[in-house]
Amino acid sequence: MKIRSVAMEFVGFLAVSAACLMSQGWKLPKGVEAKQQGARTYRFTVDYYTSDTKGQIVQRQQVKGEYTRGLPGGKAIWKNVSITEPVADSKALGSPRVRDFMEGFEYPRKSANPLSPDFFRAFPTTAVLERNLVWDTIMFENFGQEQLDHLRLNEVYHLLTDQDVNMPGVGTFHNRDIQLMWTGRSRRNGQDCALIEYQAYFNPLALSLPGMNLQGRSHFWGQIWVSLSTRQIEFGTLYEDVLGEITLPGNAATQVTNAFRYGIFEPLAKN
Repeated sequence: MKIRSVAMEFVGFLAVSAACLMSQGWKLPKGVEAKQQGARTYRFTVDYYTSDTKGQIVQRQQVKGEYTRGLPGGKAIWKNVSITEPVADSKALGSPRVRDFMEGFEYPRKSANPLSPDFFRAFPTTAVLERNLVWDTIMFENFGQEQLDHLRLNEVYHLLTDQDVNMPGVGTFHNRDIQLMWTGRSRRNGQDCALIEYQAYFNPLALSLPGMNLQGRSHFWGQIWVSLSTRQIEFGTLYEDVLGEITLPGNAATQVTNAFRYGIFEPLAKN
């Protein structure tokens, strides 16, 4: 049974106390675009696991792609997107399948509406994992960069509460309470970084996909490392746990399933 959902890998970090940070005069940087020089490319890799209620994994998938931002006109572009699934009757993953419809998928970062029905018009109806790559990348940029000015050390910032999200062609999602917190200082890629944690629990969702309907709830959380000198993302993690009831076409009975995923968002060599 394939379940396509929206999660992360835990990476340790070194937190610094508030007193120490303030004594050093450490401040969060201001301004994003002015700090970026040229384009920058990231690799986003997400592993999906579907299991029963006892933790027995019944399905595994991996999706990855390369995302470049900072292009002329403020555009972003996707390349080399692929999906890997298990070989028949085996737990081992097979060869990646390139998603040609995403090769060169381009949009203006600031003005594009990723929830518009026309945004993914070239995508097949079954391309949910590929949509997730785009939605989650926009989430990283929003949480890690655009919300930075609102954050105070070790104070919870409630970004969104009780917000309904319509995902065209996929279903609906309700954000109960998205919380951000600047928790400390760390280093990534030789950069001093602000470490930001995000979390949102008990979020109702309803998915209507080809061959499957799902009613359930989602927990998602993760960390984002943002450079203090450039305000660019140096690393990000995403975790999501979905528990729900599946209904198959022509079958009124429901089946309980658990879908978990984790993702790593990391920069490649600078262009």
